[in-house]
Amino acid sequence: MPGRVLVVDDTAFMRLTLRRLLEKNGYQVVAEAENGLEALQRYEETHPDLVTMDLIMPVMDGITAIKELVRRDPACKIIVCSSMGQKALVVEALNAGAFDFVVKPFQPQRVLEALARAAAATR
Repeated sequence: MPGRVLVVDDTAFMRLTLRRLLEKNGYQVVAEAENGLEALQRYEETHPDLVTMDLIMPVMDGITAIKELVRRDPACKIIVCSSMGQKALVVEALNAGAFDFVVKPFQPQRVLEALARAAAATR
């Protein structure tokens, strides 16, 4: 049951990689953002079903963006995709409201499984 996704990452290459993976598997990428502030704006404009979120970004980092998205929409479903796999950051992201955490470089199947679980879950 693929859905509409907002892809948030400060690197164009990673946004493109995620977009290709998602679209190849039936998801619709409704918007992209390169920092947390832009992510908040795109979320308000598009109301996606799912969000992939990097953590280390300029302007507004992913943890701050997750907290703000969850404050605005407690039902939002966010999958963190970050190379920052340190346990403390993973825990902080999950405590902030992220649904799951995928460490980059990611296995495509792991991203798809995380998105499918989030899409099927109720918040």
